[in-house]
Amino acid sequence: MEISRRGLLQGAIATSVLAVGDRVAAAGPARVFVVKGTDRARAVAACFDAAQFTACDERAVAIKANFNSGDAFPASTHPATLRALLGTLKSRRATQLTLAERSGMGDTRNVLTSTGAADVVKDAGAQLVVLDEVEREAWAPMRGAHWPNGFHAARVFTDAPCVVQTMCCKTHRFGGHVTLSLKNTVGLVAKTIPGDGHNYMRDLHRSEHQRAMIAEANLAWRPALSVMDCLEAFVDGGPEAGRRAAPGVFLASEDRCALDAAAIALLRLHGMTGPAARGPIGETAQLARAIALGVGQPPASVAVVPVEPSARDVAQRIGELLARG
Repeated sequence: MEISRRGLLQGAIATSVLAVGDRVAAAGPARVFVVKGTDRARAVAACFDAAQFTACDERAVAIKANFNSGDAFPASTHPATLRALLGTLKSRRATQLTLAERSGMGDTRNVLTSTGAADVVKDAGAQLVVLDEVEREAWAPMRGAHWPNGFHAARVFTDAPCVVQTMCCKTHRFGGHVTLSLKNTVGLVAKTIPGDGHNYMRDLHRSEHQRAMIAEANLAWRPALSVMDCLEAFVDGGPEAGRRAAPGVFLASEDRCALDAAAIALLRLHGMTGPAARGPIGETAQLARAIALGVGQPPASVAVVPVEPSARDVAQRIGELLARG
């Protein structure tokens, strides 16, 4: 069912202001789990099992997926991946599931309908929030060093008892260079808010500091787990279309920087082009700023963990690239 505007606001805390520089990274080494195989339901469950994930047990969960446009996977989250994620969370006793989204390349409600996401949510008995339609009070104001007017993040994510995200693996031919777990955050940042005509996405897309701004927006929330569907990927072009490769794996981590570093390594192994295809992985622009802010760990400190023997080879190759920093 679809959550009401008023229902979204129930339990919202007072206005949040987050200063860039607040450190949110968890202590300890970062792990990235690698699952090989085309069965999405099995792969998603294996990611949760490998992480021994209990953060969302008996809690309401907000889910952020990847629905920037109405284009099919790997531009958008595959319906089977979303179905598997919702099913896995339900099997782990999540008390309520809410998918919220704002699309950047299309009308969000139409995107969620055309991609099949709305039907998956309905079938799972979950709630759907179209962020373009929520009230002003549903947005939490934030500050970022490179955001000239700050930005606003959706409270459904900033205030949720638990948050999980899933995203695709792809390059970004515009200013992002890559669109992975860090870039997925842009879909929970407001373009405009009711009563305010300012276009915050114009600030982002016109800035020479766009990749730093993407990293800074990640301080607004802290997903407990990020699961990336890399069965197919765009290695050139993107985010809605591009040259494809078929890595054939899922990646998952509690650390967004570790996950993006591993995904960049995976894309490089499959012939990625563009600015993120060269130089130290930890110095790619989104990642370098996020690491500096404490969002996650640098590549050289990441442990790449194959979940089963068939994933050992790709995990080893990713690990070798990450060890270079």
